[in-house]
Amino acid sequence: MKYGLVALALLAFAPMVLAQEHPTVTALPNSIYVGADGKYESAPDTAVLEFNISAQDETSAAAYQKASKDVEAVRQVLHANGIEPKAANIGFFSVQPMYDWRNAKQKLIGYRVTTDVTLKLKDFSKIGPITQQLAEANVSERQTLNYILENMDEAKNKAVEDAYRRARNSAETLARTSGRTLGELSYASIDTFENSRPMPMRMARAMAVSPGAAAVPAPTEEFTPQDVTVTAHVNALFILK
Repeated sequence: MKYGLVALALLAFAPMVLAQEHPTVTALPNSIYVGADGKYESAPDTAVLEFNISAQDETSAAAYQKASKDVEAVRQVLHANGIEPKAANIGFFSVQPMYDWRNAKQKLIGYRVTTDVTLKLKDFSKIGPITQQLAEANVSERQTLNYILENMDEAKNKAVEDAYRRARNSAETLARTSGRTLGELSYASIDTFENSRPMPMRMARAMAVSPGAAAVPAPTEEFTPQDVTVTAHVNALFILK
């Protein structure tokens, strides 16, 4: 990653306005304004697995019963992997009527009950077994896996520290070159950004493994999760001595 540095020494004795994209700063006499980018990279510490439960039947009660059985199957999968069901967050159950639109007059053919489940895992070795067992249990039409940092605020702080260090180094270099000494910080602005790329895993019902068949490796098996990168941009105004 290239780090862009912008430096401007203000040695005039009359106040003037610096026209910057972000932000607009009213500079002080004998000051120096710099901007720098910084970053912090870290391996993710949490895997977020999201999947849905969907069941359809002729009546809403029957569809709800099927969905309840699927939820119980999910509960068993979690227990089998040493995870308490309360560790998973389950959404509300949504009931939708299903219609046959092939004729001019729509015909009610059944009901679909759906809900979403979110599970956070610290032990990445459990991802493969859980996703495979969910497919075998035939309860979910889609799964999405995302790696994150739980303490993102700390990562942002470290990215800001890196950006500020680069900004100050640039300011000190320019001040020294001009025969001046860098003084205290007068003003600063901060922007932080993070990248968090979800890894979609479309493990539909059709992918359920038949009894006796060889186990299908999990999509993430033998791979290393992508690092989470947090970047920060710092604009700083220093007094010149």
